[in-house]
Amino acid sequence: MGDGRRNAVLPVRQVPRRGPVGDGPPATRTRRRRRGPASRASSGGRSRGGIVSDADGEVLYLIDGYAQFFRAYHAIRTEMHSPVTSEPTHMTFGFTDMILKILRNDRPSHLAVVLDVSGDRGTFRSQMFPEYKANRDAPPSDLKPQVDRCLEVLGQLGVPAFGLEGVEADDVIATLVRRLRRDRPDLEIRIISKDKDLQQLLDERTAMLDVHKDELTGVAELEARTADPKRGLAGITPAQVVDMLTLMGDTADNVPGVDGIGPKTAANLISEFGSIDGVYACIDAEESLKDPRRRIKGKRRENLVAARDRIALGRALITLKEDCDVDFALDDAEIRLDRVDAAVVDETMRVLGFTRHRTGFRAVLGGEAGTDSKPSSTGGPASDAPAAADEDGDAVGTLFAFGGDDVSVAATSPLAPVDGDYEIISTLEGLDAVVDRAREAGVVAIDTETDSLGPRTAKLAGVSIAVEEGAGVYVPLRSPSPEVHLDLDAARPALERLLGDPSIGKVGHNLKFDLVVLRSHGFEVRGVQGDSMVASYIDDATRATHKLDALSESELGRRCVPIEALIGKGRNQRAFSDVPLEEAAPYAGEDADVSLRLERRFRGRLVDSGLETLYEVTEVPLVEVLAGLEYEGIRVEPEVLDEQREGLQIRIETLRASIVDAAPHAFSPDSPKQLAAALFNAPDADPPGIGLKPLKKGKTGPSTDAEVMEKLSEDPGVSTPIPGLILEYRQLTKLVNTYLVALKDAIRPETGRIHASFNQTVTATGRLSSSDPNLQNIPIRTEVGRRIRRAFVAAPGHVLLAADYSQVELRMLAHLSGDENLQAAFRRGDDIHAAVAAEVEGVPLEEVDGAARTAAKMVNFGIVYGVTAYGLARRLGGDTDVARADRIIRDYKARYPAIEAFLEACVEQARREGSVSTILGRRRSIPQVHARNPQERAQGERMAINTVVQGSAADLIKRAMIDLHRSLPTHFSTSRMILQIHDELVFEVPEGEVEAVADVVRERMENAMELTVPLVAEPSWGRSWADTK
Repeated sequence: MGDGRRNAVLPVRQVPRRGPVGDGPPATRTRRRRRGPASRASSGGRSRGGIVSDADGEVLYLIDGYAQFFRAYHAIRTEMHSPVTSEPTHMTFGFTDMILKILRNDRPSHLAVVLDVSGDRGTFRSQMFPEYKANRDAPPSDLKPQVDRCLEVLGQLGVPAFGLEGVEADDVIATLVRRLRRDRPDLEIRIISKDKDLQQLLDERTAMLDVHKDELTGVAELEARTADPKRGLAGITPAQVVDMLTLMGDTADNVPGVDGIGPKTAANLISEFGSIDGVYACIDAEESLKDPRRRIKGKRRENLVAARDRIALGRALITLKEDCDVDFALDDAEIRLDRVDAAVVDETMRVLGFTRHRTGFRAVLGGEAGTDSKPSSTGGPASDAPAAADEDGDAVGTLFAFGGDDVSVAATSPLAPVDGDYEIISTLEGLDAVVDRAREAGVVAIDTETDSLGPRTAKLAGVSIAVEEGAGVYVPLRSPSPEVHLDLDAARPALERLLGDPSIGKVGHNLKFDLVVLRSHGFEVRGVQGDSMVASYIDDATRATHKLDALSESELGRRCVPIEALIGKGRNQRAFSDVPLEEAAPYAGEDADVSLRLERRFRGRLVDSGLETLYEVTEVPLVEVLAGLEYEGIRVEPEVLDEQREGLQIRIETLRASIVDAAPHAFSPDSPKQLAAALFNAPDADPPGIGLKPLKKGKTGPSTDAEVMEKLSEDPGVSTPIPGLILEYRQLTKLVNTYLVALKDAIRPETGRIHASFNQTVTATGRLSSSDPNLQNIPIRTEVGRRIRRAFVAAPGHVLLAADYSQVELRMLAHLSGDENLQAAFRRGDDIHAAVAAEVEGVPLEEVDGAARTAAKMVNFGIVYGVTAYGLARRLGGDTDVARADRIIRDYKARYPAIEAFLEACVEQARREGSVSTILGRRRSIPQVHARNPQERAQGERMAINTVVQGSAADLIKRAMIDLHRSLPTHFSTSRMILQIHDELVFEVPEGEVEAVADVVRERMENAMELTVPLVAEPSWGRSWADTK
């Protein structure tokens, strides 16, 4: 590739045959860091099985990665989870325990992990024999997130983990052993694996190590284990291993052998006759053999004759490939514990909850912190890798069919800084040259640097641009060096040529922020093509974080410069425009460079996994839509919020007085502990209480949460009004503090509007969320919520138009399940809840009463969320007990059998594939369906159903938003989409065109997707948001 980097070894998750994604610039510009000599203590010699390892010499440990991942997974049966992230950790614990033992006890000079990496065409073995490993079962769903964590730990320790596309780890190991034996005959090699195929590599200085049993298998051990002294047969030599295994076959890999021949018989035959050829020579010449004891007789002879035609195939499958095109230098595996950032390792062990490992790694690493560090993040969907066990019950390595869901490259290399060339553009001529290079390249990454995090009002400090990987430029517009940075007005024409040219594709990370910033400074960005944050989210919505720095570490194995290193923290923090350019430019250029690398990496992965269309057609265009919403904002009248707050504050004070008056002693209603004492203490206690029986325990005593207060307020045997008053008191104080005060503070004085953030990469189902402030949490159906919405108003001469989908999730359920009864009700335009009640009760539609309709409504909306009989009984209240609620649910499922079958199919897909998909193909990993804990497993089943239905509804409204974003400006240039709240869209429209806009909105929303049931959108308008309902 001419870039000065070795590219034969494909890091895991690499797009096949495209070279390592994230490689730096050409060789003339690459700044590569080499490691120095090893730093390790001498431990004298250690002996295992008669093989001496000289710790003062060089010893290379090669770990068969997936063999050890599976072995660790199955070795620990007890469930383990991180106390911080709740991720599964039992396999991670076992694997890191092994690594710790190696570093502590063996102190190797060199260590590397070799991984299986699939290619588009599989391996040469699967091409030779399609049934090869075809019998493998699906992997445990909680394996892959733990593999990611293990790779992260390896990266932090400086242990390379690599594989070669389309080649199994055994073949890579074989190639390395043979090559190193030729080039370094004195090198000790330890292969950490139980795979018998690797025994063909043994020699005087190469042995297989079982770390857990502290056993070495070398040439002598192999011969001793396969000898038969009673028959006077010597054991097998490494050169005879292939023939022995060929006769045995391998059921785990589906390699055919000879029927009736196991390990002992195979070893005896090869030992006696020297080879497979010798065995068949004996069969062919047995009539001439003078010694009848040398003859192969009976059933064994028949089986050998029957298998003769497939022996060559078996031998070819078992023989390891020793000439793989793997570019590996021994120096790459050199262990330098003195350069490991001990603080990063310690933090990872803390997050995982591995107290003993924290102590162990501190001892191994000397407790010293290394260079600047940031926590890494991992996480992802379950892979589709098959798993199998060897005859001892230990898992063996396997070739993962990764596709787009393969293992992260988090640990393919130590976390070195990002290596690239970053320049300051300080002349208009230089900026013109950058624009010309961008036009030639066709795609650039852009990033803005600002003095604050509010994109609508942030001041632009500069723009960074990356045209190629490994390089970036920073165009400073404000800095401490006015003689160097460019004037914004002077740079505007060139920047407009770049940003406004749709033929130059734009990518970035959290590009929505940059679009709002640039639009606020008069730039319209056209040609948005990709966003690495969004791509990461589509690749794995359950990933712990999609932040640039974390993804650089987990995907590129590179640590970005932390922003705190430039601007500081707390009171001493400075604006980015005050950072000297010699510090600001590398940081800014790195952001654009890493964004470009990540977007290309993730795009390739999405192509491989079939998610490219979702990315390009829905999610990337949505970035521009959401940027438009955030830029426009919604006008809010602060005086209305003040009026609401004053009214509620009077009611809050009245409630507070009533609560205290009803208690045996004065206390603060805001204190759960004091409230518990007032309710649950005995009347003669100090302080005295009412003496109610606690319903459940909290962390510091009897619980006073909402559930407890609701039960007490509904209990006819509880005479005190305090629980009911507390519920209202809490609701109103939350409204005042969370909404009325926070909403007023969120109004930007520059615009008189709230510019909330709409988050595309937060929810696991694909739904959008809102923050700063969270407008989705404003109550909808309460009078207080309606009063709050009165403060949200249109600009003078305009109205707010709101349109939401009618029963969108039920309609999506009808479409996805194909249930004819539910579909027919929607096509007729029936009151769906009454229609369902009529079906379930078996009465005419006009005879359905309010109670039956309410019950049907509860089931309709609850079925997607896995409503239980207990939950339905609680929601219905009154005389409905659990038995009646159970009958209602069973009757519902009986009348709508296709829905029940669909729900079961969602759960079955999650169990079979480890994930579920929405109508547009969005995937979500659901490892909980395989949990040992019944409650966690039931939660996973509910998540599987909810994700498919709710996620598909989210897909629908996203498509509608994109259509309206594109179509409205064509005919109504002054109408704007300004809010998205769940299934509702809000527009600001001139009064004179509201009816015409309403027609377009209705038409686009109802035709955003073609379903088997009609979609219904219901527009309404008024001066305030409250008036639209």
